[in-house]
Amino acid sequence: MPKKSHCANIRRIAVIGSGISGLTSAILLQDNGHQVVVFEKSRGPGGRLASKRVPKSSADIGAQYFTARNPEFLPFLTCYAGPDSFRVWEGKIGFRDESGEWSEFPREARYVGAPRMTAISRQLSAHVEMVAETKIATFQKRNGLWDLTDTNGQSHTGFDQIILTAPPAQTQTLLEDSGLEDLADSLNDAVSRVLPCWAVAAHFHESPFHAFPWRAYSGARVEHPVLYWVGNNSSKPERNDQGEWWVLHANAEWTQANVDQDPEKVAQLMCQAFTDMVGFDGEPTAVVPHRWLYARSEGGETPGHLWYPEQGIGIAGDWLAGGRVEGAFDSAWALISAIEH
Repeated sequence: MPKKSHCANIRRIAVIGSGISGLTSAILLQDNGHQVVVFEKSRGPGGRLASKRVPKSSADIGAQYFTARNPEFLPFLTCYAGPDSFRVWEGKIGFRDESGEWSEFPREARYVGAPRMTAISRQLSAHVEMVAETKIATFQKRNGLWDLTDTNGQSHTGFDQIILTAPPAQTQTLLEDSGLEDLADSLNDAVSRVLPCWAVAAHFHESPFHAFPWRAYSGARVEHPVLYWVGNNSSKPERNDQGEWWVLHANAEWTQANVDQDPEKVAQLMCQAFTDMVGFDGEPTAVVPHRWLYARSEGGETPGHLWYPEQGIGIAGDWLAGGRVEGAFDSAWALISAIEH
């Protein structure tokens, strides 16, 4: 665990964002004796561990699974989210290239939240003080402490440090609006590398994966003009669906070309691309689209975290540590280690 502080160094710290990076940062800081408040613009926590209500069920529309290569990650989740909040997904994952050739992803343990991805973040959030439905608009330093103002004009005052865990574009805007142009400019490259993604949850009464080799897989990364990922959400542990819910992710190029398209039209086009690709002669019985403007980061430097001790501002997120769910944890761990050093 990151180095624990002495009582004389107890600080009051604001964490903006309640994804894995934000919640991990808050828990680690709190364990070190600090007073922490997490601010979240949505009704509940989650970040990329996002699930969406669908008829008679839910579907994971963000991160599809996560790995645990860092030996500290699973013990952290077991301790703070609980051993029942996640399970191993035994589904076989494949890769289909442009020519239609198949290969299997390397075998390793892949985990999912149970019974949905948000189960993990909701359990983690129970350990911290979280102020939901509160979007921080600016922060200013007064008498040596940071005062935060939300979009409703409400003030949240008296913080020694601030941890920012929103996507780079949103973090940059917040820094700019707070008069910290130099820090904001340092994120220009990171902002340019974050890609959008249209996601669709589609329900089928029967499995659309009839033909071999499709039927050998529970999910697939595909090289396709429209799609990037297709996955059987109902094959994950504890879903207990009637029929099958599939999650489709569009590739970044297609998403960018259709980013302002009507969601129902997007769902129609993506589902048609999916059924054509797998050779399924049928249509989904229900569809639920979702647009991610900041889905994943591609390329660029990955310093792990950013820490500005003079200002007392830290930045963490998966985009700083390789883009995976586990990267969000790695980033927060490294940031708190730097702060507590």
